Amino acid sequence: MKIHRPVVLALLTATSALASAPAGPVPPNAHASAYRSSGWECDRGYKAVEQTCVAVAIPVNARLDSSGSGWDCNRGYRRESARCQAVDIPANAFLDASGRGWSCERGFRSELNGCASIAVPANAYLDPLGTGWRCNRGHRRVGDACQAVAVPAHAYLDCSGDGWVCERGFREGGGQCTAVIVPAHAYLGRSGSDWACERGYAQRVESCVALSVPANAHLDYSGNEWSCNLDFQRDAETCRARND
Repeated sequence: MKIHRPVVLALLTATSALASAPAGPVPPNAHASAYRSSGWECDRGYKAVEQTCVAVAIPVNARLDSSGSGWDCNRGYRRESARCQAVDIPANAFLDASGRGWSCERGFRSELNGCASIAVPANAYLDPLGTGWRCNRGHRRVGDACQAVAVPAHAYLDCSGDGWVCERGFREGGGQCTAVIVPAHAYLGRSGSDWACERGYAQRVESCVALSVPANAHLDYSGNEWSCNLDFQRDAETCRARND
C-alpha cells in the first residue's frame, strides 16, 4: 500500500509528540497533550523543566521562535550567547536576506569589515552582480584596463565582442584575413574559410580533377569518389564481378 508523504509527516509528528509529552498531572501554564490521554504540553511561551513549565526568557530585540519554546533575534540583530547584538552595517552596505548579516551595495565589494568602491576603467561597465566589471563590446581585458580589439580587414567582431572572425571567403593567418583561393570545379565550404570540390571531382593538392568512373561503378554519396555497383568489387581502378 502506498502512503503519501503528508500522511507520513503527520504520523512522525504525532509519534514525536507522544514521546516528548511528560506524564502525570498537568502543571500550571500547560495543557493536556493532543496526542495522548495521560500527557501534557507547555503553553506557548513556556518550556518544560522537569515536571513544570517555566516562562521562556526572551532578551531585548528578540521574539518567540516558531516552536513557542525558544527565541530568535529580530531582523537586524544576531544571536550572541543569551542576547541579541545589533548587526554593525558599514557604509555602502545593507542587511542581507537573513537579517543577521550584511551585503555591499551595487558598485562596491566586501573588503575586510567594510565595502570598497569598485574602480571601473574606461570602456567598461559594472557586471550584472555589481561586484566587478566587464569591458564594453569591441574591447578586451588587459590587466586592469580595457584595450580596443584591433579588427583586421575582411573581419568582424565575434559574438563575445572581445575577438574577431574572418568574413566568409577569407581565412585567418598571422593575425590577418587572407582570401580563400577557390580552384576550378570547386566551391566555398560551409565554414566559409575552405573549399570543396564539386560532385564528380576529387581534390588533388590545391586543385579539383575529374573522376574517371570505370564500368560497373558509380559516384558514391560524397560525390568525390566512386564505388563499384552491387555484385562487383574494386580491383585497383576497375570493378570486377565478385564470382570472378
